Amino acid sequence: MIIFGTRSYLYTLAMITLVCGSCGNPAAHALKKRVTKFTLFFVPLFPIGVKYTTQCTFCGTQQKLPKEQAEQLQAQARAQAQPQQVPGQQGAAQQPYGQAQGQHPHQG
Repeated sequence: MIIFGTRSYLYTLAMITLVCGSCGNPAAHALKKRVTKFTLFFVPLFPIGVKYTTQCTFCGTQQKLPKEQAEQLQAQARAQAQPQQVPGQQGAAQQPYGQAQGQHPHQG
């Protein structure tokens, strides 16, 4: 007897702040990826389907996304997570206290 079937895996890729199309609130949305795999004797072998969705944390509405849009949202979330430096302020944060005002560190 051969036992086969499918199993789904759900991954949360990112949390993004978007305006919900259903409730209209600016809320966090979970970007999720569902991978369905073929199983043989309860061992997952290969993926047979991938779906991307966002879910509003305010009202719970889910929306399906194409792969390209999901990748764009994931890249946007990574860009928001990285701290951005303002040009011209690179050295100010690295100077010890007192030197930023033009004082010598040994002056009282």
